[in-house]
Amino acid sequence: MTGGSITRARGLRLAAAALLAVCACAALPAAAETAVSLPGVQIRLDGGAGAPGEVSSAIKVLLGLTVLSLAPAILMSMTSFIRIVVVLSMLRTALGMQETPPNTVLISLSLFLTLFTMSPVLQDINSKALQPYMAGKLGTEAAASRAAAPLREFMVRQTREQDLALMVELAKAEQPRSMDDISMVQLIPAFMLSELRAAFQIGFVIFLPFLLVDLIVSSALMALGMMMVPPASISLPLKILMFVLMDGWNLVVRSLLGTFL
Repeated sequence: MTGGSITRARGLRLAAAALLAVCACAALPAAAETAVSLPGVQIRLDGGAGAPGEVSSAIKVLLGLTVLSLAPAILMSMTSFIRIVVVLSMLRTALGMQETPPNTVLISLSLFLTLFTMSPVLQDINSKALQPYMAGKLGTEAAASRAAAPLREFMVRQTREQDLALMVELAKAEQPRSMDDISMVQLIPAFMLSELRAAFQIGFVIFLPFLLVDLIVSSALMALGMMMVPPASISLPLKILMFVLMDGWNLVVRSLLGTFL
């Protein structure tokens, strides 16, 4: 027999053995525990019901995995990350450097600045929701509501009334009597719109001095008759020098984080 025939014969024998094992398991009466062993394969059936503690642990694990899968969306939509990363990206564009600093550096800096900004909120969540929940003093629903309260307060403080009114109008919902009547579905997009507006306002202020440098360099080159020289090749070193001398990163971060106070 050839190698292919031997391989097919072995595969047929394994398939037949597996089929017999499955049929045998199906024919067995319900028992507390059943084990079927095959060469290289072991099948174990446990007919007993799981303990309540095991079911509760499985639900906790499932909830934890769900929160981890939604963590990027929560980070981008319910924290200060939006404003910080947009401002830093606009700063890089104003400098005229499309790849410096790299995206990984900007995102890492934005993450740590977000963590710094959100540290009071995270401390409240840890002390009021997470620790009591881990100690078994709070149920899942109570812990979730307590954890959402500091985030909700932060978002309400940073959201404009016009954006909230827009989302309530688009949702065709009743006019809320207080901030507690606004659902998270309406609050989160309103918060994101407010963050984008604030980020573009800060970015416009950042663009102005660099735009002035570009205009001065372009006017000087045209006055000298050097129209074939790209203005960016002259203005880029000047903008970098100006940014370093005025300690630009310190000023930008100080002003940016100051908008969350």
